[in-house]
Amino acid sequence: MTDQPVHEMDFETALAELESIVRTLEAGDAPLDTSIALYQRADALKKHCETRLKSARERIEKITLDADGQPTGVEAFDAD
Repeated sequence: MTDQPVHEMDFETALAELESIVRTLEAGDAPLDTSIALYQRADALKKHCETRLKSARERIEKITLDADGQPTGVEAFDAD
């Protein structure tokens, strides 16, 4: 667990720390107070990662093509 504020982390750093915390908690070797602190940090990291993914998804655009396959512009990404 690092001291870096979660909101300052990039997605990859936050995800790596989250995975590390999950492994630690799954091993069950941490004392109760440490486990609680790790769980709280993991929750913040999870929320941060979800927010970063949502933001990235909203920024993704797909190129639209005309009937001849020529680019005509972009439109917002629609996952559905």
